[in-house]
Amino acid sequence: MTDRSMRHPLLAAAAVCALAMASPQARAQEPAADSQAADLAKKLSNPVAALTTVPFKLDYDFGIGPANAGRATYVAQPVIPISLGDDWNLISRTILPYVDMESPTVGGAGSHGMADTQQSFFFSPNATTSGGWIWGAGAAMSLPTGTNTFGSGQWSLGPTAVMIKQANGWTYGALANQVWSVGGSSRRPAVSAAFIQPVLSYTTKSFTTYSLNSETSMNWKTSQATVPINATISQLTRIEGQPVSFLLGGRVYASRPKGGPDWGLRFQITLLFPK
Repeated sequence: MTDRSMRHPLLAAAAVCALAMASPQARAQEPAADSQAADLAKKLSNPVAALTTVPFKLDYDFGIGPANAGRATYVAQPVIPISLGDDWNLISRTILPYVDMESPTVGGAGSHGMADTQQSFFFSPNATTSGGWIWGAGAAMSLPTGTNTFGSGQWSLGPTAVMIKQANGWTYGALANQVWSVGGSSRRPAVSAAFIQPVLSYTTKSFTTYSLNSETSMNWKTSQATVPINATISQLTRIEGQPVSFLLGGRVYASRPKGGPDWGLRFQITLLFPK
């Protein structure tokens, strides 16, 4: 895909998010809906909330390789809670990525295709701890759905956990997982990889959320870390009664493998389906 064609969806995503976040409707709620909107905004910052959400995300990275190439990553990330009685939930979090990248070398051909699917299941209690912490633990899996360019060719499995606290509009905590190869192509390298996502966010009374986080990935086989620092702003609103969150953000890479990106942008639209 050419540089010009890659920027068309990027500009469209930026325009949609900016217009939605700037509109008066995004800043105002009906009085009767204020309580539910506040609850939704709080749950939206909680990775293991009992709330069905479907985020659609576009990440665009710049400065890859000698050609300073661009890379667009389109992600659908449904989160589905399953009630296990009065006290527990099982939270399913799925990441389905599609990558479209220009050639990192001058004069080369670009590439595109699916990356590996990431699937996590968290067992999480409905009640917080005595200290007010929300937690969940379970299993993370990486499924080899990716092409040769963007996939590992390995089935990987390991533990995952999340712990956060919410108070006075603030949310802070971290999500982490570690996976190892349990099967797959013998011609592809084995996997031993960690993911750590510390997060700090603040939600205002108008349901605007300012967030700072990192999505650190560590390849233990190559001792290479990728550490993007993300700063985002999101707005919860309603369109014809449907709760929707629009997010804009940017990031810089504090650490990256050789030839990795310098910086990037993020655009996200999240559909919320409260019970």
